[in-house]
Amino acid sequence: MNVQHTGHEFEFEPQHGLPERLPENERILWQGSPDFRKLARTAFHLRTLAIYFAAMLALRAYTVLPDAASLRDAVALMALPTVLAVLALGTIAVLAWLACRTTVYTLTDRRVVMRVGVVLTLSFNLPLKTLRSADIKMIDDGCGDIALSLSGSDHIAYFHLWPHVRAWRLAHPEPTLRSVPDAANVAALLSQAWSQVNERPVQPMPTTANGAAVKPVTLQPSMS
Repeated sequence: MNVQHTGHEFEFEPQHGLPERLPENERILWQGSPDFRKLARTAFHLRTLAIYFAAMLALRAYTVLPDAASLRDAVALMALPTVLAVLALGTIAVLAWLACRTTVYTLTDRRVVMRVGVVLTLSFNLPLKTLRSADIKMIDDGCGDIALSLSGSDHIAYFHLWPHVRAWRLAHPEPTLRSVPDAANVAALLSQAWSQVNERPVQPMPTTANGAAVKPVTLQPSMS
């Protein structure tokens, strides 16, 4: 199996975002981390949960406040569920922030390395030769998700990767660079590096009028 993972505390990394120093003949093309606001919204569904809790609080207020004898009673009836909702949303926001803080994605001219994990830090080494394709899904403000499809028998468990994995691909999990800033440029660098390593052309990336990549984009070997 070509895909490897090793446990490393990032404080002791020999090279930022990498479990070991790169060989002298290998160079970093790009390195980055998820955008916190985009990751919280898309992977942790913070906005959706906030709307849900707001609706639940509104429903509770509608059902219990008419029976409140005073303003003090009304506050008492709403205090506990409001505090619990705020704590839940705060916890999720902190988890999203920690996920961003502890994550480093690295693209070299030979591989993609994903250093992930809040409690247990793991580094997944994905040689470009093991990648069958990559899809980019644009979010907004230039951010996007780049999902990597592995070839052959290479496989990483879905829950080892989460939230850095394509949603609902449980049978064949796809490691994903989540909420990457300037995702179109990163995808282009990945496409070029894959083409050079595998000595095969890839399909050109469709673009919009302003030059931004459309969604989704599949970077697969060209048939020409």
